[in-house]
Amino acid sequence: MRARTCRSLLALGGALGLVVSIFAALEFYYASLSAICTVNGFVSCALIAHSGKTTTLGIQDYDWGIAGFVAILLLAAVSERRRQDDRITYLLFALTSAGIALSVYFLYVELVEIHGLCPVCLSAYVFGVAAWVGSFGLAQRAYRRSHRAPEPPLAEA
Repeated sequence: MRARTCRSLLALGGALGLVVSIFAALEFYYASLSAICTVNGFVSCALIAHSGKTTTLGIQDYDWGIAGFVAILLLAAVSERRRQDDRITYLLFALTSAGIALSVYFLYVELVEIHGLCPVCLSAYVFGVAAWVGSFGLAQRAYRRSHRAPEPPLAEA
């Protein structure tokens, strides 16, 4: 995948994930918004929001999303400006990987403990995966660049 494609995927996933996370926060405070994404007894934002299981380490799950996507966008911007600094690229990959792990945990809580699925949350997870794919592509390119075999010296004529 081209670096431009990876950076675009990273920015798009981060930006849309931030928008969705902000919407999830608004849903928590405005019940009328939760009704928008309630399809049935299983696919329901309200079911998840009012389950009492939407905090992790004392922090609301949507706050994790907002903070995570802001951090992804900030690191992506720094990575864009310092393209040759592989450490930032690897840090970005680590951040998005941690986000995926947290998303898997959130999805587990939704499906197994609450017995429901929030479509807004699910879309945030998908956008997180998109950001991860972009960061993975950039990390892969950085790794290849740093582990490229040196050019052999030119033979003298």
